[in-house]
Amino acid sequence: MKNVNQMIKEPGIWAGLNRPGISLEKADAVVFGIPFDGGVSFRAGAKEGPQAIREITYTIAPTTERWEDLSDLQILDLGDVEGKDRDELFLEAEQAAYSIVKSGKLLTMIGGDHSTTIPVLRGIDRALNEPFGILHIDSHFDLCDEIGGDPLSHGSTERRALELKNITDTESIFFVGVRSVESEELQFINNNKMNIIGAAEVRKKGVENTLHKIKEKMGRFNNIYITVDIDALDPAYAPGTGTPQFGGLDSRELLDLLYGLFELPVIGFDVVEVAPKLDDSLLSAFAARKIITECWGHHNRKERNITGTYR
Repeated sequence: MKNVNQMIKEPGIWAGLNRPGISLEKADAVVFGIPFDGGVSFRAGAKEGPQAIREITYTIAPTTERWEDLSDLQILDLGDVEGKDRDELFLEAEQAAYSIVKSGKLLTMIGGDHSTTIPVLRGIDRALNEPFGILHIDSHFDLCDEIGGDPLSHGSTERRALELKNITDTESIFFVGVRSVESEELQFINNNKMNIIGAAEVRKKGVENTLHKIKEKMGRFNNIYITVDIDALDPAYAPGTGTPQFGGLDSRELLDLLYGLFELPVIGFDVVEVAPKLDDSLLSAFAARKIITECWGHHNRKERNITGTYR
């Protein structure tokens, strides 16, 4: 098994799109991992997600499901952030996110549990001088002030986001696919204006209506960040995650949602909570790989004004 330092030096990673050693300025998208799962409240294993996802990117073609060629895309994999403890790890992640956003490149982070999104959002907040929006695609709200005494838990991601200077109100976040709520979160939601489309509503109203509602609310932002918890998918499509929830999005719904969401000014995205050891078939890792490469395709299409073979 290759370690991360070996993999990121090889051009064969990420469907042959990795460009080892290129400058940040020459990259189209920059990816890094945060192998941390110390913020979980139940089953661990997400710290192994970044390596497991990278390991299955050698054999795929540099194309999208819409038959677009990505071979000219310049991907720079920075590897995994490191630190002797969570504080140091999160500071490194925050700085990486800050630098990528400042450079104007598409930020891609692979977690790690959902707490790893917290330092990324902090880095984005530092890099921007205006409000930004967050699309939170997840089975959970992650609005708990703390879990088990930990304010940086994977269930507190968006509560911490609401403390950022450029997240100006509760409607700056749009929750998609949610189908589980803690008592504390329910009280918070009932007392604040929130943007929410649960998994059941996506199924009932369809992807196009869902996208219309999201764009209507989030169109006010010049910068959007998308965070995808793999448990937004029904466990049938992604069983390898710490807190799976029955009744989720199916794979087609999620892919079509992401296709439409990239019509918004997306500056970055992440995929978190992939726990390979909880899934012998690695379905969750394969799902994450697909999400990442398709999102790169959406970004590439928009940047180069490309129309796919089919829509």
